[in-house]
Amino acid sequence: MLILAGCEAPGPAPIRDNRPPAKEARQSAKAAPAVSTVESDQNGQHIVQKGDTLFAIAFQNGLDYRDLAFWNNLPSPDVIKVGQVLRLTPPDDSAGRAHGVETSALRETALPAPKAINEVPLLAEPKAQVLPYSEANWAAITNPKLVASVEPPQTTQTPKIAPTIVSKSGTQQDEQDDWLWPANGALLGTYSQGGGKGIDIAGERQTPVMAASAGKVVYSGNGLRGYGKLLIVKHSNEFLTAYAHNQALLVKEGDWVKGGQKIAEMGDTDSDRVKLHFEIRQYGKPLDPLKYLPERK
Repeated sequence: MLILAGCEAPGPAPIRDNRPPAKEARQSAKAAPAVSTVESDQNGQHIVQKGDTLFAIAFQNGLDYRDLAFWNNLPSPDVIKVGQVLRLTPPDDSAGRAHGVETSALRETALPAPKAINEVPLLAEPKAQVLPYSEANWAAITNPKLVASVEPPQTTQTPKIAPTIVSKSGTQQDEQDDWLWPANGALLGTYSQGGGKGIDIAGERQTPVMAASAGKVVYSGNGLRGYGKLLIVKHSNEFLTAYAHNQALLVKEGDWVKGGQKIAEMGDTDSDRVKLHFEIRQYGKPLDPLKYLPERK
């Protein structure tokens, strides 16, 4: 009886755990690293992903990299960390743009205290003069009407004008050298055509892509959506150039290139056909390259 009662006693149904072991669960949670695509949220912020650079983030958002560094108090545009949240708009207390001035200098909120000698104005008059004793000199001193007033000579300084180089369109280029065509080929698309930010040049696969001017490579990769394999070259304090849809990139970030140097090979990465998409940007804003490139013969 007791044995039968024990077999018939009601109880909870056994529960089978189909979950993988904790170790396997952790491994399955580790997905393959996503390709960095520089995109920003709707709140004017960007979360730094692996492979991002400040130049690429600024380029994608039409900003000057120095402004981005200034707004986020970055000691160097070359140092950002994965997971770091960057603001893409100036703070409320921002004095404006950081153009032409080192970021570290602009971050100083207070001017240095003036030296003690500058706190007291220097007087140019009266002036003392030693005269040998004579009756004439004594008469001049005792009679103020005979003393000639001496005025300090007026000195004028002509301000120096920094030399500038002007493009064929009359636009100041801030010491920028003459531009060169980045590739040989027919012109497919012009600036603002279909919302374009540059020009498209047709060509065959592996057609040489040349630097439009001397400068430093600040981005070399494929992390910007819509550009494929992309190079960004920094030229002067104002100008960047971009070379998109390449098949092969022949230079890396940090390399210095000369104008006319082969830096890539034309391709169709992230594009519907083989072509070079070329942009010129000033302070992060796209310009019409045809106003800067020389006329083709």
